[in-house]
Amino acid sequence: MRTSHAPAPPAPPTPRAPARSAVAAAALLGAASALLLALVAAEWRPLLDLDGGISSTTHRWAVAEDGLTQAARILTDWVWDPWTMRLLCAVTVVLLLRRPAARWTAGWLVVAVALATAVQQGLKAALGRERPEYPDPVDTAHYAAFPSGHAMTATVVLGLLLWLLHRHGVGRVLWRTALVVAVISVAGVGLTRVWLGVHWPTDVLGGWLFGALTVVAAVAVHRRLHPADAGTAPGRSGGTRPPSSSPAPSTSDDPPRRPR
Repeated sequence: MRTSHAPAPPAPPTPRAPARSAVAAAALLGAASALLLALVAAEWRPLLDLDGGISSTTHRWAVAEDGLTQAARILTDWVWDPWTMRLLCAVTVVLLLRRPAARWTAGWLVVAVALATAVQQGLKAALGRERPEYPDPVDTAHYAAFPSGHAMTATVVLGLLLWLLHRHGVGRVLWRTALVVAVISVAGVGLTRVWLGVHWPTDVLGGWLFGALTVVAAVAVHRRLHPADAGTAPGRSGGTRPPSSSPAPSTSDDPPRRPR
């Protein structure tokens, strides 16, 4: 007696869920960025009062805590400086260029970071927001205030590098370590800018929002224009596993036939 054959395996799901998630994230970040930009440009009084209250408090702390202030200077001027982030990006680009299959990604990374810098400087020039001023400043900075260049550059560079690590399937320990370092760096650089009195809190928030929006947009472009090796891991043989040449298992209750 023969039994009915097993149903064919379902087709692999199409990558619609990640695409929808990316669209939702981009829409949310875009709306938040646009709202904050509009409020800053309009000099909305409640927002300015909130900025002023937080900045005055942190400035008093910075004047009183000279040790923490000196540590913040070192972190913001050397460890988390935009040029340090760009140097990290340049090292990554050199490593990618050593692999012919990753040269498109290397160019994509350069263009994404360069565009983020252009957007940042364009917003600064368009708004011309003044930085905080104190009779006893603990640090100084140049150019306009909004958005924070330190916060936006760190968010863009570290966000894109995190995505590359995740995309290439690094080990769990390395991934978690990189994630913790990136989160501490992005949050820390924003806090140091406010602590040193060179940015309003909303400048930092704007840097984080516009930086995150840049990362989401850049990742979407990469997935759209260069999806060939998505999901492969470095150090492993890229591509999908070839179909097995062994015969499919029998789904019949009859004994196997002897070869003639």
